[in-house]
Amino acid sequence: MRLLFAGTPEPAVAALEALLGSRHRVAAVLTRPDAPTGRGRRMEPSPVRRVAEQAGIEVLTPPRPRDPAFLARLAELAPDACPVVAYGGLIPPAALEVPPHGWINLHFSLLPAWRGAAPVQHAILAGDEVTGACTFRLEAGLDTGPVFGTVTEQIGRADTSGDLLARLAVDGARLLVATLDGIEEGRLAAVPQPAEGVSLAPKLTPEDARIDWKSPALRIDRLVRACTPAPGAWTTFAGERVKIFPVAPIPGVVDVGPGVIVADKRGLQVGTGSGHTVRLGDVQAQGKKRMAAADWARGMRLPDGAVFE
Repeated sequence: MRLLFAGTPEPAVAALEALLGSRHRVAAVLTRPDAPTGRGRRMEPSPVRRVAEQAGIEVLTPPRPRDPAFLARLAELAPDACPVVAYGGLIPPAALEVPPHGWINLHFSLLPAWRGAAPVQHAILAGDEVTGACTFRLEAGLDTGPVFGTVTEQIGRADTSGDLLARLAVDGARLLVATLDGIEEGRLAAVPQPAEGVSLAPKLTPEDARIDWKSPALRIDRLVRACTPAPGAWTTFAGERVKIFPVAPIPGVVDVGPGVIVADKRGLQVGTGSGHTVRLGDVQAQGKKRMAAADWARGMRLPDGAVFE
């Protein structure tokens, strides 16, 4: 089939590369416009745009997919289907109607669970043991369209959202190609989502990622893993922000207050609201490089009874 692929961030790259290696033809790529990144806020192309340009594929970067110029070009391209992976923009009804086989979205959850922008993060935050990816036909509602196929994935006890998304991106890319193959061959029909089991996964903001040390240790562990690598879990010390990388809950109740930092031979522990501690791994102070928590503590010369706020 003749395709227009829509996607923007790194997790979408695996799907684009899989489609480029498939029997289908990617006629053009739709991605978000270049955006400022890094400390210097330099304008950078999306990961999907880089791959598309290296492959010599036409790249479309409208500010909004409802722009008349984009809709006109989409009609000229006349794709049979439009596969979508984390594009980051709302596809308007006028565009949904163009391809005869529709816009086929690869979503990183088992719908109807975790509809929204951050399904992987919310699955970890909720303590789910299993998640997955599915392909479905886009419609006007938020991730409500009928489903073509699914793959499942175990969530490891130490998985961050970055770890889990990397695996789902690869498995999901295979599923997306298989879905398009099945649609082309007429052997795959989409099944409506069940009405039960709906949950929402809105984007996590930096404020959502702030650690409340009064929370139970397991909740803090999940929050940090869910927010790694983005938006990044954080706390404050002496009025400055400190980024916290994955922690390890320690069994056994101890007499350490929430947020209290305790040094031992293995590094640093921090008290939580459940009476357990979590062991810190790496941290990153404001304006500094990522480092082991023990090295940060030595540099700060932490006093006894120091507390994360």
